[in-house]
Amino acid sequence: MGLEAFYPENEAESAYGIDYRGLYGKGYRGIIFDIDNTLVPHGAPADGRARGFFDSLRELGFRTVLLSNNKEPRVKPFAEAVASEYLCKAGKPGRAGYEKAMRIMGTTPENTLFVGDQLFTDVWGAKKAGIVTFLVRPIHPKEEIQIVLKRRLEHIVLFFYHRQRLK
Repeated sequence: MGLEAFYPENEAESAYGIDYRGLYGKGYRGIIFDIDNTLVPHGAPADGRARGFFDSLRELGFRTVLLSNNKEPRVKPFAEAVASEYLCKAGKPGRAGYEKAMRIMGTTPENTLFVGDQLFTDVWGAKKAGIVTFLVRPIHPKEEIQIVLKRRLEHIVLFFYHRQRLK
């Protein structure tokens, strides 16, 4: 397995800045989202921006699932606030959570997107499930130590990813 296994198909500054209308026009119908540092800072509740964002996705016609390795007390209240389906203790980067999310939405890898902030859990797992990925910048720099360590490795992978894209 080369570093390409971790390369996202797309990068974006923020989950909130992606052209979802254009993606819907290209046939995408389901979006799987990570929560922490993708939609809100780590551990933060859903805010007005997140609620409005999910309302706009539903208006476009998207189905959504929040996919998190966190436990239900973290994930369920967030999901209820944004009115999205969710899976907690998802076992990312394993494929099973992504596949279950698609079953919930009634989508396939061909019409599903994944949006998250970590290469080694979010992006890698989605790619193993055949889903197009968007890597977004983490919302907040304060993170748990195990994530800080993974970020250092991510910087190395992203260095080679960006170098390859410039060729």
